[in-house]
Amino acid sequence: MPMVLRGVSHTLWLAGLCLLAGCASVGPDYTAPQVELADRWQAALPHAGETGTLLGWWMRFNDPALTELLIRAEADSPNLAEAVARIDEARAGLTVAGAGHLPVVNAGVQSIRNNIATPNVVPAQTTRSATIDAAWEIDIFGRVRRSGEAADARLEMQENNWHAARVSLAAEVAGKYVDYRACRLLAQAFTRDVKSRQESARITDIAAQAGLVAPADAQLARAGAADTASALTAQQAVCDITVKSLVTLTDMNEPAMRRLLQEGRAAIPQPVAFSVDSLPVALLSQRPDLAASERELAAASADIGVAEASRFPRLSLLGNLEVDKTRIGGASNGTTIVTKPWSFGPALSLPLFNGGALAARQSEAEARYAQALARYRKATRAAVEEVETALVNLDSATQRAAYAHTASESFSAYFKAAETNWHSGGLSLLLLEEARRSATAAERNEIMLQRDQVLHWIALYKALGGGWNTAVPAETSTSSASTDANMNTNTDTKNPPPLNTPGEPE
Repeated sequence: MPMVLRGVSHTLWLAGLCLLAGCASVGPDYTAPQVELADRWQAALPHAGETGTLLGWWMRFNDPALTELLIRAEADSPNLAEAVARIDEARAGLTVAGAGHLPVVNAGVQSIRNNIATPNVVPAQTTRSATIDAAWEIDIFGRVRRSGEAADARLEMQENNWHAARVSLAAEVAGKYVDYRACRLLAQAFTRDVKSRQESARITDIAAQAGLVAPADAQLARAGAADTASALTAQQAVCDITVKSLVTLTDMNEPAMRRLLQEGRAAIPQPVAFSVDSLPVALLSQRPDLAASERELAAASADIGVAEASRFPRLSLLGNLEVDKTRIGGASNGTTIVTKPWSFGPALSLPLFNGGALAARQSEAEARYAQALARYRKATRAAVEEVETALVNLDSATQRAAYAHTASESFSAYFKAAETNWHSGGLSLLLLEEARRSATAAERNEIMLQRDQVLHWIALYKALGGGWNTAVPAETSTSSASTDANMNTNTDTKNPPPLNTPGEPE
């Protein structure tokens, strides 16, 4: 017992010193990890790698239909609503953690009337009392401080996840829109091919009936027309499926979606100009998913301090004030006794024996930090790879698109000459069909490469974080989406607000 008392006395003395001089929090002080990156991109950069910006990126397409789809998608996205709810949860957790720095005060009142055992001897008593209890934990070892650090980091993590969800949503909507425009161009190419083949089949059938060509030529012409018609039907189905995907992403009804797409430009949207930062280090400041991963790491580091501080004594200041008013006897001849007992002093809690649970919790927190660090390093490497891949694909698609345009024009001219020659009887139907297949294949290839080029632009936009900034809704709610300077969440689908481009201040 004397040794325990000496330990308590020593702890109180230590606490006094901490109050006067301040004690450092236990656990590691967090510093962001240094990730080794190359000093420049290894893949070819657009516009020779000129330093530019992603701000106002979607406006570069100058496509009102795409802009409206992005507005509507952000206005009613379940993924964004979920991200907003997680921000609300994290913000509430930060409030809970911050409350640990403040005293806890509870109040209570009661009124008791009794008549003990012998009513003829002991008069009835009425006791009314009010109590106030207060407790304040002195954060000697930084448990409360570390808890606040962890909660703050998790709030920032969820805010970054919200930005990441916005970037992904915009990229997905834009990608589906580009797919639809390319799909319609392919369907139009198939339609022209069907009409041309049907006309060739009609002329060939007449010639076969007149004995000018072999019946096999007529069969070949009809087969070619039917095969192309089948391909057109399949292409139209792909377009319909893409429309339904856009309906799901934007929550527009399908007739309204089809009207919007019909009124929009038929061509594949093309960005006017685009530039990216030439240094990978800019990636870390632009990608919200990497920022979220880093904040998760910071929270895990703070959790180690919380777990370690839980192994040390807790010192609290306790206070109690009670006011009791007791009435003995009746209202006319009774006696009133008023007492005001109070108490105040320190209370020390010592974790003497817990079966190793507290040490295990610290080890658990350290293991979670190691996992978070590994995830952060993995995410950073994957992000660099994603940008490099997008740059390679974009460069390849750009070069191939130029070649495809030349090939399409040349094969088209060749087919027209072959068709003229066929009508004059100087070319067989078989050679005509070969020329037709080459021309139509070249045309479809050019359309698909134009599509791929824009899709790779969008992939690069996503890989670079979309030009996001740190503004988040001041108040968030799953029922009514909030806005920041770059996010429009007006749920009025009849009169949507103008789009503030992601990452661009008003």
